[in-house]
Amino acid sequence: DRDVTGVQTCALPIYLVRDWVSPDGQYRVNVSPYGVPNNTQLRTFTKMVMAAAPDATGTPVILLESARTIVWSFVEAGAISFVSIVLILLVVLRRLGDELMILIPLMLAGLLTLATAVVFRIQLNFANIIALPLLFGVGVAFDIYFVMWWRDGGRNLLQSPLTRAVLMSAGTTGAAFGTLSLSSHPGTASMGKLLFISLFWILVTMLVVLPALLHRVLPYEGLENQSTATPGE
Repeated sequence: DRDVTGVQTCALPIYLVRDWVSPDGQYRVNVSPYGVPNNTQLRTFTKMVMAAAPDATGTPVILLESARTIVWSFVEAGAISFVSIVLILLVVLRRLGDELMILIPLMLAGLLTLATAVVFRIQLNFANIIALPLLFGVGVAFDIYFVMWWRDGGRNLLQSPLTRAVLMSAGTTGAAFGTLSLSSHPGTASMGKLLFISLFWILVTMLVVLPALLHRVLPYEGLENQSTATPGE
């Protein structure tokens, strides 16, 4: 076929034309990245396309926006869980000093986890962001054991049976997290690595920072219980 200018054209089926040309004459443009891009290149490509065409859609755009939605959902969940933990501890412990002894190592472990992820170039994504709320749960569970032991007059935390029990519990949890890091799936592997890193820093802050804080800030806590006990008790 030839149009009015004499240029030879090819008549396409109407159902195929409808997929690429709108009724008002707008054409659909399909743009693909060169080769097989990695996550960083795909993210850069998607951002460049959306900067030129904000209404662009397709698999890269869907993946990028879905990942952003999931990540921010877990950040919101982490913030809610942190606030809930603060309120529950305040109600249960009823002492601001004890609550701070639990929260300071927890927040420090979170900062060290994020710093380690930056050093090893582990990016937060919709798979490994689950480590955020789990960090709060595991960290509080371990720290509150030590604080309650201290409140009851316990001393020599690092030589106590409580520390051995916590280390055994952390060992089983770390073994489970470590197996995830060996997965062939990149998302699952990154989740396992971040969970293992967070557990490591939880143990460091619990075994190093928390006892130092307890001895420094609450040096006489619980001694009145020991002074009133009889020699045979």
